[in-house]
Amino acid sequence: MPENNSSQGFEFSSVKLIGFIVKWWKPIAIVTFATAIVSAAASFLIKDKFQSTVIMFPSTTHSISKALIDVQGASKADLLEFGMEEDADQMVQILNSDEIFQKIVGKFDLMKHYDLDPEGKLAQTKLRKEYEGNISFKRTEYLSVRVDVMDTDPQMAADIANEIAAQLDTVKNRMQKERAREGLYIVQTEFNEQSAFIKSMEDSLKAIRMKGINDYESQAEVLNKEYATALARGDQRAIKALEEKLDILSEYGGEYVALKEGLELYREQLSLLKVKLKEATVDATQPISHKFVVNHAYKAEKKTYPKRSLIVIFSSLAAFMLSLFVIIGIENWRTYRASLTENK
Repeated sequence: MPENNSSQGFEFSSVKLIGFIVKWWKPIAIVTFATAIVSAAASFLIKDKFQSTVIMFPSTTHSISKALIDVQGASKADLLEFGMEEDADQMVQILNSDEIFQKIVGKFDLMKHYDLDPEGKLAQTKLRKEYEGNISFKRTEYLSVRVDVMDTDPQMAADIANEIAAQLDTVKNRMQKERAREGLYIVQTEFNEQSAFIKSMEDSLKAIRMKGINDYESQAEVLNKEYATALARGDQRAIKALEEKLDILSEYGGEYVALKEGLELYREQLSLLKVKLKEATVDATQPISHKFVVNHAYKAEKKTYPKRSLIVIFSSLAAFMLSLFVIIGIENWRTYRASLTENK
């Protein structure tokens, strides 16, 4: 029984509401129609805006030397590999940077384009608000990054979107090149010091060779055999000459061996440094693209904003509901006042 009463109450309320609308249909219709006319007229005061979009995937390659000239094969970097979620998030962060903002504002003179007074109060704040209202960056579900630009000039919208995509490489290369140049300086300094040290070792070895030591091991073996033979023959002249040579060999032989073995080690290290220097030079000087562009922006043929039909529909619906609530409120107030009078 309670459920039935509830159902009847709801049915009664629905019927009563329909009856109420029928009773007051003229004022409700007039308000709704007038609102539709006003909103339609007002919508033409809003400037048309056109949207252009660039869609691009980030790359995973951050070092061109690792991807292309890694002679040791230690790196697994792939120049053609698409980036992952982290790379897409980094791309969005760079796109939102002040550096790209300033470059776009300067190149397209957006302060003038947005009809802002550069000397006015909060000019930069208003410029940033307009920029962020018309330009957006977001990562898609496919791990690509979408750049959307809205503008009253369709060609301007396309140009700004494409320029933002181009500036992405400029800014990221600038950031990486600054660090790469620091690395290049360190490797270059180490390479120069190592080269100078090897040169000094070579000069010392050359000086020892000028004293007649060219191959310590073989010379020591030969001289010792000849010395033993001279002793056996009792050849004093030969013994004296060989003793002088053996004295020189004894004095400089150890240094000769140390220099020769040291040179081999340092030359191997210098060879590795040379490879590192080449890689660092490439990273510090050669630019590389950090994106794969799927869609470049193009001039839109029809406006994206405003949707005048939606403005009219929602405005009319809001006016209908508001007028209905106002009339219901008035009716309830009259009923309430009438009940008070009757009670008296």
